[in-house]
Amino acid sequence: MPATPAWPPKSTPRLFVEQPLELGATLNIAGNSAHYLLGVMRLKEGAPVKLFDDISGEYLATVARISKRDLDLTVETKLRARETTPDLWIAQALIKKDRFDWIAEKACELGVARFAPVLTARCVVDKVKDDRLRAHMIEAAEQCERTALPQISPLTKLEALLKDWPAERSLYFCDERGGEPFLETIKAGPAAILIGPEGGFTDSENAYIRAHPNARPVSLGPRILRADTAAISAISIWMAKNGDWCA
Repeated sequence: MPATPAWPPKSTPRLFVEQPLELGATLNIAGNSAHYLLGVMRLKEGAPVKLFDDISGEYLATVARISKRDLDLTVETKLRARETTPDLWIAQALIKKDRFDWIAEKACELGVARFAPVLTARCVVDKVKDDRLRAHMIEAAEQCERTALPQISPLTKLEALLKDWPAERSLYFCDERGGEPFLETIKAGPAAILIGPEGGFTDSENAYIRAHPNARPVSLGPRILRADTAAISAISIWMAKNGDWCA
């Protein structure tokens, strides 16, 4: 007998939707998402589509109706619940737009729970667009089969960030001036990683961070890393030691 083809096929497109998903629901898809499904993937009625909502998990839907600019999807099966996310934040000082967007995208892929933009004295930009960051995260989650998106905190000045810091959360301060080896410093519990801008922290900022009771100055090795490289390296180290990479 011929083997039964896998269902849904591996080529099934995957889409994030803003509205909460439930079995039997019918969703209207328009705009860029409709263009992708109809114009790029060329779906027909009855074709499968995977959906996730960052709330309840991932579902399998089928195309119920097609028109020129939109389509309807009917939710038929729940595939899995929303994944559990390790309790890690990344507090990233603003850097040039493209590299900052790249950090947000990779932080989503690596499983970070919260992305916190930080404004410091040497930041070369002073604004960030949350909707642009979220779009990069959504695209990464769609491609990498994630069912959870990082929360995005409002842009916060360094002083305000540290003043309101949660007492139970460790703050690993990646300091190019020196610190304990990061891998050996990681302990269990809620954590955050603080990364500076292209020019690094000023002397006064460095002293202010080091004086914080939750801060642990750490080193990422013998080489000086660019801000985006440091962020991804630090997240990877933490995930390997205390995140779900070691489960």
